[in-house]
Amino acid sequence: MGPESRRTGVIGVKCGMSAMWDKWGAKVPITVLWVDDNVVCQVKTAEKEGFFALQLGAGQKKEKHLTKPEVGHFRSQGVPLKRKLKEFPVTEDALLPVGTTISVRHFVPGQFVDVIGITKGKGFAGGMKRHGFSGMPASHGASLSHRSIGSTGQRDAPGRVFKNRKMPGRMGGVQRTVKNVWVYQIDPARNLLYLKGQVPGPQGSFLFVKDSIYKKPDRALLPFPTYFSQEGEEEDSEPLVANLGDIDPFMVAD
Repeated sequence: MGPESRRTGVIGVKCGMSAMWDKWGAKVPITVLWVDDNVVCQVKTAEKEGFFALQLGAGQKKEKHLTKPEVGHFRSQGVPLKRKLKEFPVTEDALLPVGTTISVRHFVPGQFVDVIGITKGKGFAGGMKRHGFSGMPASHGASLSHRSIGSTGQRDAPGRVFKNRKMPGRMGGVQRTVKNVWVYQIDPARNLLYLKGQVPGPQGSFLFVKDSIYKKPDRALLPFPTYFSQEGEEEDSEPLVANLGDIDPFMVAD
């Protein structure tokens, strides 16, 4: 694993949010992701496609719910039918053979990751909700315009509304990336990933998790190109929690 090596990500299902308390008694907001049976479905190389990438599939789906091209793609690769596909760019040394299973052990507690998802759709929203406008006066002189956005331009010059003006419109339902999300805990027995804080998307939506770009994890601790269980190795039944250090944060000021 070199300094420019890039591993694949994983596909997770958002289970919801909760809260946990660390060993010092501090409350940690938690988002739980389920890494649902991630399998490498296709390998793309520079010789054939012009770049290196891995296509991952997650979940399960019946053949009658897939199109014929989708079924043919899975059959040609010799992998089970998957519900969700996602392509992750990787470097040549991080390629994996088709059929490789990627579990939650792909990540290490304490590292930072980037999470990509589709935000919750809010429908057509006004300026006060969509952009945080304060609105018009709530009492005298404002007739049926309490939540109006007000003026949107000038007079005869320029005689138009400038582009990118903040106005009412469809809110949410767009792709967003939350960077530098801390991995608080992983549960290998149930393939659960516990992240600190919030991530985009409603409960049950698919999220794409990969190593952080700005807060790069310690390469010596990461399994490269992914985690492979050794023969005779017992699976961890207990969750793995990030190292919080030996200094109580509540006693530092004393």
